[in-house]
Amino acid sequence: MASRVALLPESFLCLARSRSKRNAVSPRVSMASTMVKTPKKLFGPRETHIEVTHSMPPQKIEIIKSLDDWVEDNILVHLKPVEKCWQPQDFLPDFSSEAFNEEVMELRERSKELPDEYFVCLVGDMITEEAVPTYQTMLNTSDGVRDETGASLTPWALWIRAWTAEENRHGDLLNKYLYLSGRVDMKQIEKTIQYLIGSGMDPRTENNPYLGFIYTSFQERATFISHGNTARLAKDHGDLNLAQICGTIASDEKRHETAYTKVVEKLFEVDPDYTVLAFADMMRKKITMPAHLMYDGRDDNLFEHFSAVAQRLGVYTAKDYADILEFLVARWKVGELAGLSGEGNKAQDFVCTLAPKIRQLDERARGRAKKAPAMPFSWIYNREVQL
Repeated sequence: MASRVALLPESFLCLARSRSKRNAVSPRVSMASTMVKTPKKLFGPRETHIEVTHSMPPQKIEIIKSLDDWVEDNILVHLKPVEKCWQPQDFLPDFSSEAFNEEVMELRERSKELPDEYFVCLVGDMITEEAVPTYQTMLNTSDGVRDETGASLTPWALWIRAWTAEENRHGDLLNKYLYLSGRVDMKQIEKTIQYLIGSGMDPRTENNPYLGFIYTSFQERATFISHGNTARLAKDHGDLNLAQICGTIASDEKRHETAYTKVVEKLFEVDPDYTVLAFADMMRKKITMPAHLMYDGRDDNLFEHFSAVAQRLGVYTAKDYADILEFLVARWKVGELAGLSGEGNKAQDFVCTLAPKIRQLDERARGRAKKAPAMPFSWIYNREVQL
C-alpha cells in the first residue's frame, strides 16, 4: 500500500498535514516549516503548519474589487433561480404518498446490487458535500471578495451565498438516499460529518482570492468527475435512480466549475504575471481535497483509505488529477502567455510541464505497487474493503 500511494497527488495523501511556512506578501514558496497539533479529543489526530494569512499585496485587492461589475454580468448568470432548481425531494420517495413504503423498498432492493466498496466512495463523496459550511467559511476569508455583513449585496457576496445554497442540496440528497438504503451506519457517518466540519479545511490559499479561485476551479472539476463516475458505476450495477442522482449533482458541479474558471481566466487577462505565479504556487503545494481532515473517531487515516478505494474503483484517480491540471492549462491558455517576468516565465514552464510528470510518477508507483490490504470502514458497519 505505501509504495502504491506514495507518489499519488495530495488528494490521496493528505499532505496538507505538512504545510510550508511562506512569504506573507507573495505567492512564492519557501521550504521552512513549523508543525503544530490540534487536540485529538476534539477533531482527531491532525498536524498542520502555522498558517500564513493575507498574503496578497494591497494593490492586488484593488484589482479584485475592480471586477465587481464584471462578476455581476459574467458570474452571477451561472446561478439558477431557486424556483427553477431541482430539490432533493424530486429524486426520493414521497413521504406523503401512500406508495412511500413501496418506493422505499424498491430503493433498498436496487441498492443491494451495489458493492460495499461503492458505498465507501458514495459516503465519502456525501460527507465531502455535507461540509459545505466549511467551504463558505473558506471563501469568506478571501480578501476583496468576502461577505462583510453576512447579507452583503456585493456581487462577490451574492455569488458566495447562492453558490453555497446550490451546493447544500448535494449533501442533503445523498444523505437521504443513503439513509433510506439501509446499507450504511448513519450514526458513524453523522459523527464523521461533525468531526469534519469541526476540523475545517486547510487549502493553503492564505486569504488570497487568486489562490482561492484557482483552488475552486480545480475542485469543482474534481467533484464533477467524481460524481460523474459514481453515476456511471451506479448505472453499471442497475440503479438508474442513483445514477440520475449522481449525474444531476455532477451537472451542478460542472456549471460551478465554469463560473470559477471564468474568474481565473479574467485574472489572467488583467494580471497575468501574478496569476501564473499563483497557479504554480497552488500546484507546487498540490491541491488538497476539501475533506482531507476526515475522521470518524476511529481511523486516523480515514481520508487516505477512502481515497485509495476511490482510486481503485476509478471514482477519482491520479490520472484525473493530471487531466484536470492539463485541462486548466489549456482552458486558461497558460502556454500562450507573453510578456511575463522572469519568475512568471518559470511558473509558466512549471505548470505547463507538470501533468506529464504526474502521470509518469503514477505509472511508476502503480508498477511497483503490491496488493493492498483490506480495511474495515465504520461507515459500512466495519465490513472490510480492499484498498
